[in-house]
Amino acid sequence: MEQSLGRATTTDGTEVAYAVSGAGRPLVYVSGWLSHLELSWEMTDERTFYESLAAGCRLVRYDRVGCGLSSATGRPPSLAFELEQLDAVVAAVGEEQVDLMGTSMGALVAVAWAAAHPDRVRRLVLYGGWADGTAVSPASARDHVLGLVAAHWGLGSDVLTDIFAPDSGAAARAAFAGYQRASSTAETARALLALSYELDVSVLLPAVRVPTLVVHREGDRAAPVAQAEELARGIPGAELVVLPGRSHLPFAGDAQSVVAPIRRFLGLRAARRGSRGLTARQREVAALISEGCTNREIAARLGIDERSAEGHVERIRERLGVRSRAQIAVWFTTHREGPATREVG
Repeated sequence: MEQSLGRATTTDGTEVAYAVSGAGRPLVYVSGWLSHLELSWEMTDERTFYESLAAGCRLVRYDRVGCGLSSATGRPPSLAFELEQLDAVVAAVGEEQVDLMGTSMGALVAVAWAAAHPDRVRRLVLYGGWADGTAVSPASARDHVLGLVAAHWGLGSDVLTDIFAPDSGAAARAAFAGYQRASSTAETARALLALSYELDVSVLLPAVRVPTLVVHREGDRAAPVAQAEELARGIPGAELVVLPGRSHLPFAGDAQSVVAPIRRFLGLRAARRGSRGLTARQREVAALISEGCTNREIAARLGIDERSAEGHVERIRERLGVRSRAQIAVWFTTHREGPATREVG
């Protein structure tokens, strides 16, 4: 599956980059805090999560202003500005009605948009969200994290990644921390994080009159499960699914357990699990790639010719759905203990 990029424009002329993958009924995805459409598509676990959502529908993601491929702006973050951006993206989709999914801070934006546009939303999915940002963590902890992000974005991104993805391996966490830093400046990151703590959509919950699914991990370290319960209580008829796990990022840990109830709720068939395992030989090649070996060096180490080594590398790329040797190295380090698949034929 590939994604195509486009640009939507808000009423003040600000450009919002969006990406479309899959085909069918549109599912508009409002991301959490930071995003980068291109870099996220190159991260194996995150891309696999999006591909699993997009099978049988048209997944539309976007970078909020100041992040990723979207324009910078002098306007401070606010819920009103978030809704303007979502307005522009939905208009670009060109459909009268969409399914809407919000994760983390994006869940609050999705709630507000659904409350304002009940006729435009077919179904609403909220993952890892909250009703009141002040209830996410104590004020002292919020101030500490905001100060850390502003003063030392490198260390701040590392700390937040440990909170967001404790179920991921060290290599995957390091890759995501770098991805966060590449997605925005420290100033933008702090401003958006501050907004996430300030937002409160509690009073809007009764106005959400569309079928709603709330999904949350019971040990989420960034957003307490009590806030998911608050969302489900406040939205008439909402369904709550609480899953095991500690990671706030939906694609960290057991991502398929997150995807499955969402697809059922949206009326989509169960996603086919992609073959992300490698054969024993391919794991040997991936291990050598993680050591920095060239194709010639791989051939010499394994006693094969260079063309065969090149073929193994290409098949690994295809099986994992990645483009670069660096991504193969990250995958191998993250899945070092995983079993090899059996090669048939």
